Amino acid sequence: MPITSKSFVRSTALLLLVGLLALLGIVGANIWLVERSQGYFDEVIEARIARRVAVDLRSQLQDLETGQRGFIITLDPSYLEPYNAALPLVDEQVVRLREILAPYPQAAGPLDTLEADIDFKIDELNRTIAEARAGNREAAVALISTNNGKQAMDRIRAFIDGLIEAVDNRLTEGVANQRGTIDALRWVSIIGGLVILGVVSGAIWAVFSYTKELGVARRAVELANTGLEERVRERTADLGKANEEIQRFAYIVTHDLRAPLVNIMGFTSELETSVGALRSYMEAKPAEADPHFVEAREAAVEELPEAISFIRAATRKMDGLINAILKISREGRRQLKPELIDIEELTKASAAAVHHQIAESDGKIDTDVRVGKLYTDRLSVEQVLGNLLDNAVKYQEPGRPLRVAIRARHAPGNRVEIEVEDNGRGIADSDHERVFELFRRSGKQSQPGEGIGLAHVRTMIRSLGGDVTLRSTFGQGTTFTINLPRDLRSHLGTSSQ
Repeated sequence: MPITSKSFVRSTALLLLVGLLALLGIVGANIWLVERSQGYFDEVIEARIARRVAVDLRSQLQDLETGQRGFIITLDPSYLEPYNAALPLVDEQVVRLREILAPYPQAAGPLDTLEADIDFKIDELNRTIAEARAGNREAAVALISTNNGKQAMDRIRAFIDGLIEAVDNRLTEGVANQRGTIDALRWVSIIGGLVILGVVSGAIWAVFSYTKELGVARRAVELANTGLEERVRERTADLGKANEEIQRFAYIVTHDLRAPLVNIMGFTSELETSVGALRSYMEAKPAEADPHFVEAREAAVEELPEAISFIRAATRKMDGLINAILKISREGRRQLKPELIDIEELTKASAAAVHHQIAESDGKIDTDVRVGKLYTDRLSVEQVLGNLLDNAVKYQEPGRPLRVAIRARHAPGNRVEIEVEDNGRGIADSDHERVFELFRRSGKQSQPGEGIGLAHVRTMIRSLGGDVTLRSTFGQGTTFTINLPRDLRSHLGTSSQ
């Protein structure tokens, strides 16, 4: 089943979500397990310290007892050396043991009893040693024989042995907990790794499948494009031939129409001359009562001159239309000559050509050209700008100084946009496309013209590989936007294929 773009996005998003959740789970579980292991480790360290302190305390008390017995038996002062060394350490170990067991309130009572027994035992040891030094060995032995010191020592040993046993249990439990935590951490890492491996494998499969589908689609598109380019070339060639035929037909038709039109205009002139003579004769002849004479006089003086004037007006209009068609036909057949032109220089020259007409009404033309040179047909661009500026002058709003702005800037796709903006009378929304049609005009027809200017502009712009559009608000002004390629040669090269 082929993977589509939508399914690829969904599957990839799902895999990424699963991978993210797995990664967060692994990180969270690792952090929790590491913190837990750290807690167990701290407990083991504390237990080991407590065990060492308890063992040291027991060893020091045994050293005290051993030194005491050796001195009482032998009266040799050397036996008191371990006694004297261990005696100051006992108090330190008791203080450390109390600090270690401070977090456990239940140990406070046994610790007090331990400390009292240690004080009692040390006091007995000191007393017996003092009696032996004084030569009263029997008194020292008698003190020992009371067994009070032995009982205190037994309680001390029982406490320390119990503490060591509890610490050993805690150490065993802590080690087991650490082992369990490490095992859990291992399994979390293994399971998480497998999940991430599955996610990566799924993502690789999705990417591979989608890439494979893209390759198939690209080959299909390339194959289609190859055929499409061939069809486009054929259609373009056919269209070019058809356009040439249309232009040739328009030229032939208009050229053939001109001959009878010239004859009509010539005969009209002769007829006008004859009617003029007849009119002069009829006007000079005295009026008669004959009704036929009255009708003939009226026809010669009024009707014939009026009819001839209508014929002359119609022939002049038809001559203007034929000239317009011929102009467009010749422009379509004219060979374009791409050359490097300076847009800023060309716009300033076009503005200077109509400067005197704009200055008469206190008008002004501003130019803002941010484009360098480009390859195009100079004559076509000059005619386009000239037509648009003539339109701005022709259709300015009465009573308002004309303001025209010519701007040029770069456009995407290695193209250039040229804007011609005026504050004239504007064009109604319904006529924005209509004004580019041949022999069609917009608004009040207060100015002479055949309606070919903007049609001619669009024809020239399209022959340059561009297009022209307009924005206009009725009563406020119009902006024409011309979009052209920076290099006409590339367009001509494409068109000629």
